[in-house]
Amino acid sequence: MKKKIKYYAGKQVKEREINYIPVRYIFAMLITVFEILAIIGVVFALCYFVPYFYLLALATQIFVVVKIVASDDNPDYKVPWLLFVLILPVAGFMLYLIFASRKLKKKYIKRLKELRSLGYDQDDSEVFDRLKAESPVAASQAKLLANVSESHLFSDTQLDYFPLGEAMHARLLQDLKNAEKFVYMEYFIIEEGEFWNSILEILKEKAAAGLDIKVVYDDIGCMSTLPGNYAKILHTYGIHATPFSRLKGQADSEFNNRSHRKITVIDGVIGYTGGVNIADEYINKTQRFGHWKDTALRLEGDGVRELTRLFLIDYGINCKELPALAYDPYPIVNGRSDGYIVPFGDGPAPLYQRRVGKSVIQSLLAGATRYAYMTSPYLILDNDLCLSIENAALRGVDVRIIVPHIPDKKMVFGMTRSFYSRLMKAGVKIYEYEPGFIHAKSYLVDDEYAMIGTINLDYRSLVHHFENGVWIYRSACLKDLKADIEETLQKSIPITPEMQKTDLFTRAVRSLVRIFAPLL
Repeated sequence: MKKKIKYYAGKQVKEREINYIPVRYIFAMLITVFEILAIIGVVFALCYFVPYFYLLALATQIFVVVKIVASDDNPDYKVPWLLFVLILPVAGFMLYLIFASRKLKKKYIKRLKELRSLGYDQDDSEVFDRLKAESPVAASQAKLLANVSESHLFSDTQLDYFPLGEAMHARLLQDLKNAEKFVYMEYFIIEEGEFWNSILEILKEKAAAGLDIKVVYDDIGCMSTLPGNYAKILHTYGIHATPFSRLKGQADSEFNNRSHRKITVIDGVIGYTGGVNIADEYINKTQRFGHWKDTALRLEGDGVRELTRLFLIDYGINCKELPALAYDPYPIVNGRSDGYIVPFGDGPAPLYQRRVGKSVIQSLLAGATRYAYMTSPYLILDNDLCLSIENAALRGVDVRIIVPHIPDKKMVFGMTRSFYSRLMKAGVKIYEYEPGFIHAKSYLVDDEYAMIGTINLDYRSLVHHFENGVWIYRSACLKDLKADIEETLQKSIPITPEMQKTDLFTRAVRSLVRIFAPLL
């Protein structure tokens, strides 16, 4: 299906045709809805027609309530499920059993074990010893992150910071043209347009020259930006492509756990990550929500290995066969020392047993002594993370959070604003980026620590999505990050208590929506 949309290019209003929920997606959604209604309908029918079956249903409901209460899940996640189960007879506990947890099929678990052979071995004990000698606090942060994400600590990696998608775009094209062996790209959104087409032309040339080109894009993230058969189209160019978690119309969490990762790997030497997707609005060629403010990070050196590993796992899980590589994806790189980094991945259980992104943010806040600056397009927090932010401010740390002034989703923006009052009472300073939409996910502490990646301050990122980021300590690029945040603050509106006054209806709606925010 196609539809025409209007957008701003500078001051001009233009129109173009985009894909809009292709038939395959509609079919998959309808099948899923039918499966859910059929399952719940059968249980209702059994309760009505089979003697005493309702007692079994009641026992199941009690069991599910006990299971939720006794689980290790965050209380913020338990409350909405408890409401569902208690308020909706039968349907509530059926929805919980269907959607509450991601159930990986045996073939995926087997594939994950096989994919370990595509990983890399590294003894980083010497690097940890060096870091510990410089800063025991930094070493403990790095050790925590490396353990919860199964990653490593690197020191021989040069970092370049890009304050806008436009700057990243120009440098990325240069690096792609210089690729000699392979290119891996994984993005939540890829949209046909100037940004992607400029990349695609280079990828076609490289594929024709014999390079291994692999692309992963999220199936839901691209449902309105790419044709439903786009992987096959790319295959005709010699590009190996696959959608992440292709929708098949199954009543499980396939709709929920998406790949929000942004990764480019070139020859195992150069890597890119950050908030920038491959679509024209990310480089301000189109404007739907004012100026698009985003950030990106370029890595050159040993630290690229972890980005390579994350990509190969995501590509391998979603392909029919284990990828066969005729080259070493982890070459030895003599990178320049530029502080310390831990590139990492995050995602839902059972692939990740702990909330990696949340652990990083809380660790940064706990170690802050002077300031903690954060940028995020959304601000929808659980109580634990709220307390971590508040406690930092109450200790006297200058905590500042920058969010958009022009929202991309009005309901989500209302939820974001509903957290202002609580945080501001603890001394947190909130700013809204007046020129438009800030999509950057940057966290900077005391001139020494930072995290840049794909992780937003919301439940989607912190609980449901597959994400990635880079923890950074004492890199030269932190000066550029700080200068960019300070410049962004100058363009942002400081929020005051008077600006938080709302009517009773708005407060009631926000309160209700916040209850179910962990499930959205």
